[in-house]
Amino acid sequence: MSKETTNGGKLKELLMPKRKNAVLRLDEAEITRCDEFCEQYKVFLDAAKTEREAVDYALDLIEKKGFKEFRPGMGLKPGDKVYVNNRGKAIIMAVIGTEDIRNGVRLCAAHIDSPRLDLKQCPVYEDTEMALFKTHYYGGIKKYQWTVIPLALHGVIIKADGSKVNVKIGEDENDPVFCVNDLLPHLAADQMKRNLAQGIKGEELNIVIGSRPFKEDDLSEAVKLNILNILYNKYGITESDFLSAELEAVPAFKAKDVGFDRSLIGSYGHDDRVCAYTALMAAAECENPKYTSVTILTDKEETGSDGNTGLQSAYLKYFIADIAAEFGAEGRTVLSNSQCMSADVNAAFDPTFPDVMDRRNCAFINYGVVVTKFTGSRGKAGTSDASAEFVGKVRSLLDRNNVIWQTGELGKVDMGGGGTVAAYIANLNVDTIDVGVPVLSMHAPFETVSKIDVYMTFRAFEAFINEK
Repeated sequence: MSKETTNGGKLKELLMPKRKNAVLRLDEAEITRCDEFCEQYKVFLDAAKTEREAVDYALDLIEKKGFKEFRPGMGLKPGDKVYVNNRGKAIIMAVIGTEDIRNGVRLCAAHIDSPRLDLKQCPVYEDTEMALFKTHYYGGIKKYQWTVIPLALHGVIIKADGSKVNVKIGEDENDPVFCVNDLLPHLAADQMKRNLAQGIKGEELNIVIGSRPFKEDDLSEAVKLNILNILYNKYGITESDFLSAELEAVPAFKAKDVGFDRSLIGSYGHDDRVCAYTALMAAAECENPKYTSVTILTDKEETGSDGNTGLQSAYLKYFIADIAAEFGAEGRTVLSNSQCMSADVNAAFDPTFPDVMDRRNCAFINYGVVVTKFTGSRGKAGTSDASAEFVGKVRSLLDRNNVIWQTGELGKVDMGGGGTVAAYIANLNVDTIDVGVPVLSMHAPFETVSKIDVYMTFRAFEAFINEK
């Protein structure tokens, strides 16, 4: 008698089920759907390298799907689709459900900012006949990873007359790119004595922008003048206009398939645009849900969610209050009965660096969407820690909809950790849990995800906002 047919074998299968690679659980048609879904995701990654561009992409998509800008007092009914654009850097979209809104909404929240290099307010300088930008890095990065890679410049400049100049240089095949230099190993003996965190210091993240002087003798800072002259002729800006600019240096390379089997996607900005895109697509395809669906793509998560476009702002709470008022309800009543999937990534197990993970509790590539009960660090600080009851609801929902999922945590206890926007939504008295994609090389200029995990995350959000 085979082991599998013994009572012990059957009991073990029932009581000790093993996680299984999703490739072995899906048929070829479903794997093809995963791959096809991710083709458009790669387009999104290349088009939306900043939070402003992500909002623009979302607006273009949802307006084609029938979403209208929300205005308090406009009158809403089931099936209506509305959105609010928060300063071009965050967006909330909602599809009104048939259920009494007092019974809560189904909320998905993802962030659309990613680690990068921001230009300082007075960025342009010349040193030894080279022109450079001074930067201040944004979010948690390994600074050495941002040297000697091609960089593109994205953002906006508000001129003295109030007009806006949109900037995107380095993405077109014929555009120039920029870079941060590093020392050659032959001369880096002292540098390599630094610890890894100080291998490149923040004030050394200076971006090369030119080297040819303005052709006139006896001019000081002639290279800087030449660069500013180029910018004046192209954009009509002067040096003082940088004072009212938001310019971000991001990797110039495109999203690409990774591996001989093309099973992975390598790109800048998976954290957290992979969850933003999957949540956006679920919202865009939502029609006539039972519970009102609310999807928020927010800014500033990488720096603590502060500011009026981050989720520590009141703009989500105000939106819920305004939607509730359309039906004669109180915002606090709606929030207290709502449920949220905080759409954020988790760390995937990397076999090259196994010591930072607890294999029994971490997430793996190709094992599906990750459900993370708690985040935080060192004693669960900074986490909402979802209740057992809500975790039970979520796992039941995913199982009923044949969504392949796994659990995860952000490293071993006391090894590190991290936070998401989940805590700020939970603070509004909303049942909240983190759900997202496992990522390799998180916060690097080139992160990696599995196509199957991306698609399963979309399926999870789709099931959640369409729950009957």
